[in-house]
Formats: sequence, C-alpha cells, structure tokens
Amino acid sequence: MGAARVIEEVSNLSPIKIRTDDFAKTLATLFSELVAGAPTSGGYILNPGDEGLLRSLDKLPAAAASALTPTGSSIAAHVDHLRYGLSLMNRWSAGENPFTDADWSASWRKTTVGEDEWRTLRSELGAEAERWLTAVRAPREVQEIELNGMLGSIAHLAYHLGAIRQINQTLRGPAEGSR
Repeated sequence: MGAARVIEEVSNLSPIKIRTDDFAKTLATLFSELVAGAPTSGGYILNPGDEGLLRSLDKLPAAAASALTPTGSSIAAHVDHLRYGLSLMNRWSAGENPFTDADWSASWRKTTVGEDEWRTLRSELGAEAERWLTAVRAPREVQEIELNGMLGSIAHLAYHLGAIRQINQTLRGPAEGSR
C-alpha cells in the first residue's frame, strides 16, 4: 500500500502540521462510498446506486475469489492486501509506527480460500474498513506526508476495487445513467 509507505517516511520531512477538521468529513464520505456504496441520488466516485466493495464481495463465492489471474494474483489476494494495508493504517492512527516492519509481500500470499476462510477474510476487511473510516472521520493534526497517506488510502482502495472488478466482471457496479 503506497499510502503506508509515505507515512513511514514521516520522520524525514519538516514538522509542518495540518488540521483535518475542515475536510475529515469529505475524506470519510469518499472512503465510505468506495466501501459501502453510493446513494441512488449519486456519488462522487462510483455511479449512483453502486453497492461498493464489501457488498460486491459478498456476492462472490470462495472459488471465484480464488481464481488466479495470469499474474498469479486473485481477488482473495487483493482483499487480503487491502485488509493488511488498512490494519497498518489503523495501527498508525492509534499512535504506532507499523510500517518499519510491514511485510507487504505476505499480504499477497493468500491467493486461495475456502468458504469459511473467505467469509472471515471479508469480515476482517469490513472491520478494518470501519475502524479506518472512524479514524479518517476524526479531526486530527497531521504532517503533510501523513495527510498524503490518508488521501492515498482512498485512492489505493479505489484502485483495488477497480482491479477486482476487472478480474470478475460480475462484480461491476451499474453503468453510468442506468438508474
């Protein structure tokens, strides 16, 4: 997760502090839309009525989540990668620096899952996403590089949602103008 890498380098930058009070709600709105879906009245990132990442994944059986792509990845691997990255962001938001010993390659090793493991993985992703949403929503003082990491976490999630929907087209949201 690129956002985490940026936050890891926080000690190398000047200590200019930024308050997130004025835009914490915006960050939470964008993150929430990707995770939980866009309202039928319209969204900012997703098309109106798109169900978002978590409900899209709930429709997918473990066998489909475990189908390998030509690059050796799978939807299960993307989900585990997102879960791991959000767990690091949550640890950071609680005051830790989890990035110095982060093992990003481990987050790509879970390519196949059974039904119980798939249900657990989706549940863990949902829990990490909810924790991160709470953290993003809370106004705080951050350094510029930390703010970049927070914003990057939204872009990172959007990237993986798109990648997952390219792997399995049944997970795609509604076409623009279809609602």
